[in-house]
Amino acid sequence: MAKTEIKSVKTGFSSIEALPIIIVYVALIGTFMFTAPGTFLKYRIYQAFLSTVPPPLILALGLTLIVAAGEIDLSFPAIITFSGFVYAFLFTKTGMTWLPFIAAIASGIVVGFVNGILVAKVGMPSIIATLGSQFFWSGLTVILSGGLAWNIRAIREEFIHRLFTARIGGFLPAQALWALAVAVVLWFILNRHRFGEHTLFIGDNMSVAQVLGVNVQRMKIKLFTLMGGLSAFAAVLLTLEMSTYWTTQGSGYLLIVMASVFIGGTSIFGGEGTIIGTVFGAFIVGSIEAGIVASGLGGFWTRLVVGLVLIVAVILNIVITRGGGGESKLRKSVFVKGLKKETAGEE
Repeated sequence: MAKTEIKSVKTGFSSIEALPIIIVYVALIGTFMFTAPGTFLKYRIYQAFLSTVPPPLILALGLTLIVAAGEIDLSFPAIITFSGFVYAFLFTKTGMTWLPFIAAIASGIVVGFVNGILVAKVGMPSIIATLGSQFFWSGLTVILSGGLAWNIRAIREEFIHRLFTARIGGFLPAQALWALAVAVVLWFILNRHRFGEHTLFIGDNMSVAQVLGVNVQRMKIKLFTLMGGLSAFAAVLLTLEMSTYWTTQGSGYLLIVMASVFIGGTSIFGGEGTIIGTVFGAFIVGSIEAGIVASGLGGFWTRLVVGLVLIVAVILNIVITRGGGGESKLRKSVFVKGLKKETAGEE
């Protein structure tokens, strides 16, 4: 009997976790199809979304895990700037393609690791540690680059450019598939791996997580390091797509990435995270401005609509979650383990 109840609890939660944001996305695209049929009933606008949304989507996927753990990372725009510069600089100086790629990813990992040390070992609040990191690395990059843009158009002739930014079948941008791959991997990590379970434990109640044997410090370092690596990967995709590096690269991503995470249904209080919701949240944020302009409104309506969509998505998430019991994944998991132990004791 207990085993049957356990199965229903887990299945019931996973089936509704992304439902609110899917409803919002379908309604939004449907609205744009009605108000701007000349744009949203043609494939080119969706091709544009699939080429522009992946970099912020990858950032949002990494931030989902950070927020689910009850932390925040404000340094990813600086990592975009710094890692993009590392790639452009090394490509320009050496003519190589994969060495700059490895160095760029490594640079992001290092920044993320330092953030993790500051938060987990030193004990700095993550909002302060990553805000300081944002200023430091962006400032350092401006100094190293001299504040100048770097033209790397020669990269378009290289295999690495086709690998990450080619149009498959003349339509599908390759970066969309890379973003999808990241989303699939992180979904399995968050929902089917101990790493994800520990992440949610920490976000829901760090003291309980420690009692359950989770190494909180190590987990936080890993989470921030992962975020750094994903930020660097997004930087490489962006640099390759544009074939140009500029010192303001990534500076506009902070609000749209955070909006994607919270619109997607990840709780700002930690303990809850949804990869599927973040994917739809990123596409909502990425399509709003184009939809508003195509509908005949000015681009200055964008933030108003994003705010409205954020509020509606959160309200839907609260209503549907309460209807399903409103329990966090940690409480459900602990409840499940408790039932298993009681069942084992009875046997």
